Amino acid sequence: MPVGTNATVKALSPRELNEMGAEIILSNTYHLYLRPGHGTVKALGGLHKFMDWNRPVLTDSGGFQVYSLARLRKVSDEGVEFQSHIDGSTHFLTPEKAVEIQAALGSDIFMCFDLCPPYPASHEDVTRAVQRTTLWAGRCREEKDAIASASQSALFGINQGGVYPDLRRKSLDGLLAIGFDGYAVGGVSVGEGKEEMHQIADLMGPLLPEDKPRYLMGIGDLKDVLHAVEAGFDMFDCVMPTRNARNGTLFTSRGRISIKRAEFKEDSGPLDPDCACYACRNFSRGYLRHLFLAREILSMRLNTIHNIHFYLQFFRNLRTAILEGKFGEFKKKWQEIEF
Repeated sequence: MPVGTNATVKALSPRELNEMGAEIILSNTYHLYLRPGHGTVKALGGLHKFMDWNRPVLTDSGGFQVYSLARLRKVSDEGVEFQSHIDGSTHFLTPEKAVEIQAALGSDIFMCFDLCPPYPASHEDVTRAVQRTTLWAGRCREEKDAIASASQSALFGINQGGVYPDLRRKSLDGLLAIGFDGYAVGGVSVGEGKEEMHQIADLMGPLLPEDKPRYLMGIGDLKDVLHAVEAGFDMFDCVMPTRNARNGTLFTSRGRISIKRAEFKEDSGPLDPDCACYACRNFSRGYLRHLFLAREILSMRLNTIHNIHFYLQFFRNLRTAILEGKFGEFKKKWQEIEF
């Protein structure tokens, strides 16, 4: 899922995303609640009309952003009091409020409000986080079921537990007892090592219900994706393709490229000969390097067009490989490329 935190995938128009075949995007409850406000988005027709996007939208609950961006004041079973990272104003976010905001936004997939423990954290602290995440998940379920306008939307529960297998299992047991339309694994890629993250994916993938979407949150490294897909996960999101594009780092079938390098100054070839995106069909590496060094807005646009196109094509090819029984070959090919 391309990330459109503020109801926009940075540097791209919704039409371009449509043309590239994006099937769903992710927006963020925390950010849209603070600016422009969920009431404003609702008054302007909901997220789809607001941003002229006619395909599904998943809204993260804002739980991760509350702990990573905002200044926490108080966390209790009732909810979280925090100060906005924008203007320092004080807010109180509860599970019910998180669902209410997502309903006003009109998203297609709601995420439960969860408590994402930092890394590293003690077993005791993560136990407390799991207990609150489960408590809040039940309240999110009740609130969504009570909102008539949200009846056609899905609600995903979020598994927490840090790097502790017993707490991961305990968290999942609590979510399964409540029942959700899909299940996400959160609290990964928050500072733990690759090996620990892979261990969590290997543990949780087979435990999640096979007949529900399985979502590993915040994962964008393609080798991590391949590992997680093999473990059973279906859905991913990350700012990697867009953020790296704006910083001049591009993903290609030959590996990662830093377009600002001097070797590309007079390079007349396409960024990626195997890519059919607008940037690769029409512009040279030399031109893309020039735009980046000149800090032209077009640099961010073309780089982002390429990276998002590359990611979407990667996932299309991945799905085809799975359907044709060739996942092993696909994984081996991409593991040999340096990203």
